Amino acid sequence: MNTRSARNAQAPRRPRLAVWKFASCDGCQLSLLDCEDELLAVAEAVELAYFPEATSTVLPGPYDISLVEGSITTPHDRERIQQVRRQSKRLVTIGACATSGGIQALRNGRDVTEFARIVYARPEYIDTLATSTPIAAHVRVDHELRGCPIDKGQLLATLAALLHGRRPPLPSHSVCEACKRAGHVCVMVAHGTPCLGPVTQTGCGALCPGCARGCYGCFGPKETPNTAALSAHLAALGMDDAARRRLYQTFNAGAEAFRKAGDA
Repeated sequence: MNTRSARNAQAPRRPRLAVWKFASCDGCQLSLLDCEDELLAVAEAVELAYFPEATSTVLPGPYDISLVEGSITTPHDRERIQQVRRQSKRLVTIGACATSGGIQALRNGRDVTEFARIVYARPEYIDTLATSTPIAAHVRVDHELRGCPIDKGQLLATLAALLHGRRPPLPSHSVCEACKRAGHVCVMVAHGTPCLGPVTQTGCGALCPGCARGCYGCFGPKETPNTAALSAHLAALGMDDAARRRLYQTFNAGAEAFRKAGDA
């Protein structure tokens, strides 16, 4: 055996990473590819076993880490996510679609058959569920990365933690805290701009308030959000019921706290 063969024989197997897509726009998968220089370090630390967005390589499971983007909207995907879970030691959902059903969850509770009739010339060919639901509604999920899209810093920190056997350091506080740390002026207090920051989990770096715009709730509800108090304040700013419903029910329309606040 030559020196190179001996070295390869002694090298430990790298953890296998799989990236799966369900009903989504691919934006959260692209966040991984957008890591640029850091992506080289990720590629060295793991073996990309399944990632159709980036490579045609397909290696069999089991997989050490599976990143899952997208919501469950068809009977086929409802079965497929069960297969993914069986093959995955750690399953991490990435993005609003995977963690709350995404913007497509606006269809939940509505007549999906009628939607199909209006949109498609041959609706009888469409095989879909009446709802768009998060991955956690169907299988056990180990960790969730929120956002529309996810933050690449959180993604890299999560991968690093899992590869070293640690729990990912994911925040649960609100966007308001991130605003204060960044020194942003509160857009609601200073300008009367409607903002979901008080009830939204941080992760975006308070991007919209930093541009003097209200938070749109891309990262979903924070831990124990007080949506009733915020709704009362939004009403005091002049927002009617329909406007408040639209504010809550966008990227995370299926998240329980936002769905209830919108319905109320």
